[in-house]
Amino acid sequence: MRLIFSGIIALLLSGCSLVPKPDLNISAAEVNPISATMRQLAQQPGPKYPIPVSVYSFRDQTGQYKPQANVSSFSTAVTQGATSMLVQTLLDSKWFTPLEREGLQNLLTERKISQKQQVNGNNVPSLTHARLLLEGGIISYESNISTGGSGVEYYGIGASELYREDQVTIYLRAVDVHTGKVLLSVNTSKRVFSQEMRAGLFRYTSLNRLAEAEIGFSTNEPVQYCVLQAIELAVAELIEKGISQGFWSVS
Repeated sequence: MRLIFSGIIALLLSGCSLVPKPDLNISAAEVNPISATMRQLAQQPGPKYPIPVSVYSFRDQTGQYKPQANVSSFSTAVTQGATSMLVQTLLDSKWFTPLEREGLQNLLTERKISQKQQVNGNNVPSLTHARLLLEGGIISYESNISTGGSGVEYYGIGASELYREDQVTIYLRAVDVHTGKVLLSVNTSKRVFSQEMRAGLFRYTSLNRLAEAEIGFSTNEPVQYCVLQAIELAVAELIEKGISQGFWSVS
């Protein structure tokens, strides 16, 4: 019997060496891979002329903080950089020419400096005006949309698996700058998946001897990637709706 317990403990301890440790799991920085949505959009015919658009703010409107059990957290549940994600997606789509509006005050300051430094009398060219104004934001982050798991334990030896799904939802609308009409509005959602697996041993081998061992890992889908995927899908859907309703056409 002791040989069996010794073998189980040795197996669990050897399994611990397979779990990557934070100080050894140092990887180099890398460019984010192109998603399937953007790859599919790149394969479709593009516009004859990209549409100038402006995005002043595409922010988190949920006001939610990270869900943590028995702990007060002031970290937001979703990224506060959704505007930068949207601008990058618009630029990568080849359908739109995003104009700098989030840092407009900084841009105007630099233009004033450049204009004062002109020595030959030439004025700084005027800013390009947008044809469309894109508005919206992250309007919902729902925690624990679905939870569950399974486990078994016998004679002090057990294993379990738990999972949890959250959901993030965004809205995106296109407004005609000349008329103020909302031409198009789309919304997309993305599930955020988290999983935890563990196995352990807890057994008295004798009156005064206790054997205990545990191994496990967890996987959490990054929320910012889920927000980015929802934004990319919203832009692709906006392009598709614009084509179908005749607001713009392919080249």
